[in-house]
Amino acid sequence: MRKAFAPYRGLLATPGARTLFAVALLARLPVTAASMTLALHVVLDMHKGYGAAGLADLMMTIGGAAGAPLLGRMLDRHGVRPVVLLTGTVEAAFWVGAPHLGYPGLLAAAMVCGFLGLPVFTAIRRAIAVRIPADQQRQAFALDAILVELVFMVGPASAVAAITAFHGATVTMTAIGLLNIGAAVLLTRLTAPDGAPANDDADEEPADAAPLAPGERSVWLRPGLLLVLGVSLAANLVLAGSEVSIIAVLRGIDATEWAGICVLVWCASSLIGGFWHGATSRPWRLPRLMLVMGIAIAPAGFIGHAGWIWLALALLPSGFVCAPTLASASEEVTHAVPPSALGQASGLQGSAMTIGGAIGAPLAGTVIDHSAPAWGFAVTGMTGAALAALTIAYQHLATPVPARAATDEADAPTPA
Repeated sequence: MRKAFAPYRGLLATPGARTLFAVALLARLPVTAASMTLALHVVLDMHKGYGAAGLADLMMTIGGAAGAPLLGRMLDRHGVRPVVLLTGTVEAAFWVGAPHLGYPGLLAAAMVCGFLGLPVFTAIRRAIAVRIPADQQRQAFALDAILVELVFMVGPASAVAAITAFHGATVTMTAIGLLNIGAAVLLTRLTAPDGAPANDDADEEPADAAPLAPGERSVWLRPGLLLVLGVSLAANLVLAGSEVSIIAVLRGIDATEWAGICVLVWCASSLIGGFWHGATSRPWRLPRLMLVMGIAIAPAGFIGHAGWIWLALALLPSGFVCAPTLASASEEVTHAVPPSALGQASGLQGSAMTIGGAIGAPLAGTVIDHSAPAWGFAVTGMTGAALAALTIAYQHLATPVPARAATDEADAPTPA
């Protein structure tokens, strides 16, 4: 066990690493509570239907997908502090003012908030790429994926509990606004290593180089990066579709009350998988992880039809490779671009994942409405697996034969 923890102990001994991951944990909490809070505000406070709630979330999602690359480029060009303070203020203004808006105004404001929302995930991925040595970045992204799982286990549940306790979402929305200001202040800690002057002159020297011109950008915006973005999209497509499918399968067997337990088991398996990914000396490559994730989730609905316990067990294999897939995708993105484009590339990854989530849920819902709940898992899982298989095929065909042979030899098991 000590040997398994050794890579993480070395990572956390890196100057500034503990601060980075503390910020990564705390700054994400208001983000994870946002979608649930907005939806419940529309339903409970505005007395509208779930379709109207979904539209409000969709407007924020569209804004976020469009704005992420722009905010990433701003991070590359201007550094962390001005960007997070500006966007944190915009988010705070939205959440404090949203309870007083009518529905049309809420939709418009939600899109603006999404577009200029606090770039928490982009800023953290960029900071990991810049502040953590290359030989420790796999462990860093694995630990970051574990923290993401933890905050998504806590954030939405906390929002629901607060809204229930205060009989409405107004107090919770105001709290999210204030927490976003706190998150922005925390993110300014990423501008300099511990003990260094906290100013943008000290901010990640290579990443604050002059931004690339459009002609130069084509040098790194190549098929390899686009494939990684495609796998990122596929991962979130599978996750979003699976969340809808879990509810549908359990509702079909009259066991909806066990949905929280099934999701908790799924997340716990992902945490264990994330730990393994950072600790092992032989990690799986990104397309293989995504392929396994998609294939493993596809039969979950058919197995889960026998009972909620069977569904929870069926989610374990896909959960195990979930955090490793997301961690590996972030690592691949940072390796595919020059330091001066880290923010923009991370923003593009964020957009890809947002689009994947926006496709996955309605895709699964449509399939379920026209067939059976189990097919929601099957269709979204195999869609993700197909995208991973295409990536593997491209990499195999694009790699010269001598290099491919050398890679195969390096990947071969070492004799005992």
